[in-house]
Amino acid sequence: MTQRDPVCGMDIDPQSAFAKREHMGQTFYFCSQSCVDQFDKDPHSYVMTSATTGFNAERTLARIELPIADMPIVRPATELEAALRALDGVDQVTINAGAGLLRLDYDPLKINLARMANAVQTVGYTLDGAQTRIGIENLRCASCVKFIEDELKSTQGVLNATVNIATQEATVDYLPQNTTLAELNKAIETWGYKPRPATSDAPVDKQEEAHAQEYRKLMNKFWFAAAVALPVMATAYYQVVPILRDMSMDSLRLLWGITALLTLPVMLWSGSDFFTGAWAAFKHRSANMNTLIALGTGAAWLYSTFAILFPSVFPEGTSEPFYDVVAVVIALVVLGQALELRAKGQSSSAIKKLLGLQAKTARVIRDGKEMDLPIEEVLVGDVIQVRPGEKVPVDGIIVEGSSAVDESMLTGESLPVSKKQGDEVIGATLNKTGAFKFRTTKVGKDTALAQIVKMVQDAQNSKAPIARLADTVSGYFVPIVMILAVWTFVIWFVIGPQPQLVYALVTSVTVLIIACPCALGLATPMSLMVGIGKGAENGILIRSGEALQTARAIQTVVLDKTGTITKGKPELTDIVISDQPIVKDDELLRLSASVEKVSEHPLAQAIVEGAQARKLEFVEVKDFEAIPGHGVSAKLEGRSILIGNLKLMNREKIALGSLEEQSKSLADDGKTPMFIALDGKAAGIIAVADTVKEDSAEAIKVLQNMGIEVVMITGDNRRTAEAIARKVGITRVLAEVLPEDKANNIHLLQAEGKKVAMVGDGINDAPALAQADVGLAIGTGTDVAIEASDITLIKGSLKGVVTAIEVSRATMTNIYQNLVGAFFYNVLGVPVAMGVLFPFFGLLLSPLIAGAAMAFSSVTVVGNANRLRGFKPKFSVR
Repeated sequence: MTQRDPVCGMDIDPQSAFAKREHMGQTFYFCSQSCVDQFDKDPHSYVMTSATTGFNAERTLARIELPIADMPIVRPATELEAALRALDGVDQVTINAGAGLLRLDYDPLKINLARMANAVQTVGYTLDGAQTRIGIENLRCASCVKFIEDELKSTQGVLNATVNIATQEATVDYLPQNTTLAELNKAIETWGYKPRPATSDAPVDKQEEAHAQEYRKLMNKFWFAAAVALPVMATAYYQVVPILRDMSMDSLRLLWGITALLTLPVMLWSGSDFFTGAWAAFKHRSANMNTLIALGTGAAWLYSTFAILFPSVFPEGTSEPFYDVVAVVIALVVLGQALELRAKGQSSSAIKKLLGLQAKTARVIRDGKEMDLPIEEVLVGDVIQVRPGEKVPVDGIIVEGSSAVDESMLTGESLPVSKKQGDEVIGATLNKTGAFKFRTTKVGKDTALAQIVKMVQDAQNSKAPIARLADTVSGYFVPIVMILAVWTFVIWFVIGPQPQLVYALVTSVTVLIIACPCALGLATPMSLMVGIGKGAENGILIRSGEALQTARAIQTVVLDKTGTITKGKPELTDIVISDQPIVKDDELLRLSASVEKVSEHPLAQAIVEGAQARKLEFVEVKDFEAIPGHGVSAKLEGRSILIGNLKLMNREKIALGSLEEQSKSLADDGKTPMFIALDGKAAGIIAVADTVKEDSAEAIKVLQNMGIEVVMITGDNRRTAEAIARKVGITRVLAEVLPEDKANNIHLLQAEGKKVAMVGDGINDAPALAQADVGLAIGTGTDVAIEASDITLIKGSLKGVVTAIEVSRATMTNIYQNLVGAFFYNVLGVPVAMGVLFPFFGLLLSPLIAGAAMAFSSVTVVGNANRLRGFKPKFSVR
């Protein structure tokens, strides 16, 4: 059975077809490359009109099924359905909650998958697709970023795509069943760029090798262009060169002909990226930075060549060439790119530091034998020997031995942490004193270090909202500059002084060359890369550029009490002896801890640990009885003991004296008092409490000094909550808040017109973390809380909140400096290049100076971003 080529209409046998394409669930066959190319430019137009392929021409809608990771089964997803139906181009929405699938009928000419995916995520659902990073060789054109992003987003099956000029990588979320890596690479290739494996996934030495190789390549291109530029400059300014100024015009023209040939390899090799990039943009009916340089240098070369071949065509005095513009401008721009690349290498030092922490080998015990293996060959379940002074290679659980481990790379805590059998150890931490063996639980990309590196890389590849504005401006910038260049040529040619043609050409070429959208495009991603890296160095993991930008504007910080302000674990705080002492405080604690060691009460462990800290010995307990709602009773060393609340003491008719008043005072301080009676007499009180972290009060004071309102939220009773609040200097307390109401309380604060950050550590904090403008999770907390947050504080200290906001403010200030500098460079540079100063001062900008200014404007932006590397937080979390 034959099929019809949808482009030319020829009937062809599918077996002998030149090529085939899958599109919108249909297969198309083609007779030649020409038809394939024509189809690829606009496949939808052929799908809509082709009835011969078996596609219903009456139906103009496409259908796709999207897997939703967190689709509710009980609760109807009405909000999701309403959000999708509101989109122009979406015809039908069908939700299969049981299968977790969302089926959409839509018009691909009106809406693409990326917009629909964004609508799904906006209402709080997560698409269950895959993510990949693709490297893009020689991506230095800011205006190309948006073109490549749009091309990727229009590819069938792509949910979202972001391109980062700083890392030269594209991050693509896609549905593997609807597209392939080859199709994603092809989308990048259509804009004249070559895709490559993402270097951020490679080891540090490979990254540095690739970086050095690219830098050498650019410098080789520069030195070649510079070497050619020297003799070309001599022929351009022959009037001041002794031998050349005495040559006849015919000899000079012959010399200029040689320089024309000399500058060709400069254009075709040193400047090849500009011309291939410009051609790719032209095929898409658009323009980018490459277009400006290619047009400027290409026009200068063509004019010069025409002038020396046909001098009689030009007015007198206008037939001298401008080959120096070609060689010098390309040399300067390539040099600028090389310097920019070197500065970018310094900007990504944070990731290299993190990757450099990992051990290269591990001492694995297999079949009773020790062997040194590369870290890549370690398997889950292997037993690994670690000696003093060695790095822990991967994550695991200690099975033998003990030691002190320096975890500062992970937590920022400088003091070594004691580790014993059963404790977890983290890869890349440093073993200090003892030797131990541990069984591996996570290897490769699952280790804590690998996850931290991935989080930082994802954040550096993300975009802040302000970056999207800069990308949009860069996209319009190039066409505007081209229009201005044409106006400049026309104005100078019509009303300029003699020789008008020369003035018109020089000024229009200068306008093309001086304009620099790259400085605008680099302004945000370079600062983001450095800022997010500095955050990681200080134990702050920022998930995205949007979180970094929003954190700068935070007006209110809401702190969960338990585990955030406090340690999240009860501790022994007070021992109060009765007015008529019958035991000393250590004896009272020893007896109470002996009883509580048998108890399962949550507060019992705090008393036991308090006794262990004082090295007290426990005694045998007899006749232990738990009295629900009251306390416990037992016998030990021939004495009867009661431990419990006021109700227990009243029931047993124990006279408390002043102890009752003292218990109220302890309760007012947020502590839980427990009465102890020995042989029917009041002996004293032992109080326990979830104590405040050592640095919480200091961090809260700094936040308040920064002009930020601090609010505490807790499910505890108001009395306890206000006691803790007083200790740390918080005046606004939201107490007795049920876990499900925390998010609603955040929403009410936002309704007051405030930008709200939420800091928490528990599963019950996850909805509030997601509701807040910025959610900050304590790294010692649950995985659910960390997953719901925008920023993770690796160490469980509130100082990290201060540092996160400081990093955000410093980074955004740096971004604004870059944007303002780039904006004013172009706003001032382009009019000067057009010649606005000529009527007043007789000054006209040379294309050579314009090329140098354009090249170094980008270097200046990258250099300013690198100033962030010197950022020092108010107080170091280390």
